[in-house]
Amino acid sequence: MHSPDEIRILRRIHAAAAERRLRDPQAPAITPEEREIEQRLRKGHPWFDGPIPMIPVAQLYARDVPLPASPPGADLLQVLWCPCDHEEFAHPRTALFWRSSASVTDVLEAPPEPPVIQFDWYLPEPCLLAPEQITEYPSPLELSKELQQQLGDVNLWETAGFAWDSTGALDPQEFYFRNLCHAPGWKTGGWTRWGLTDPMPRPCPECGTETTPLLTIASSEWNSGSKSWMPEEERTNPTPLLLGTPPSNFTVLDIASAYSLQLHVCPASPEHPHIELVQ
Repeated sequence: MHSPDEIRILRRIHAAAAERRLRDPQAPAITPEEREIEQRLRKGHPWFDGPIPMIPVAQLYARDVPLPASPPGADLLQVLWCPCDHEEFAHPRTALFWRSSASVTDVLEAPPEPPVIQFDWYLPEPCLLAPEQITEYPSPLELSKELQQQLGDVNLWETAGFAWDSTGALDPQEFYFRNLCHAPGWKTGGWTRWGLTDPMPRPCPECGTETTPLLTIASSEWNSGSKSWMPEEERTNPTPLLLGTPPSNFTVLDIASAYSLQLHVCPASPEHPHIELVQ
């Protein structure tokens, strides 16, 4: 375990190394001074036995993004998590706080930080969001057998006049999966991503109502198979963030080795417990 400040020092070392290698591919991946600091910090700290402040993960305003199932009068959603895995989950436990921004008067200049964090990738790198509204479609696993067959019908695609094979996809189903359904990256609302498991019911633990997606916390904004979702400015100027970190991972978070943590809420009542789903 490391303190937040130690994690930031390690990140600066990695960022400096990435910048150095970008300017000169023959430059050393790590200097003796950097190696000494890294080896000292990598020793870490023992497990901390005491209360640990939660870490801010996202702050969203209704004026910027749609917030499904928000309580009456709430225009602000704050998402926090515990920076440690728990016995029953291989990811941080999250907490949702719905607020009225007008009622928030005493704002801390800096939120309290935990003395230690279990993994480097549970400390978010601060980022300013630039929300964009997009259209996405359900996972193929959520489509009926008839629709799945239609997706794979090459003649239907040709009749529609779209050359799916010009995109590098092996078949229409791959094109649909990579470019049309459940967009990668962070998002509010939308469709649930499936991959680790087939679609399964997500009933509210309080009343049994089927929950709906609220927020997806992603390990990256896109990958090599979903470049169609990449913003134009990132296509022309991809800059490495940290050594070993994809340019699409601006927050430097990692969920269960490159997956996403999806938060689902009950549409019947925002007071009911939310559900955490890794896919």
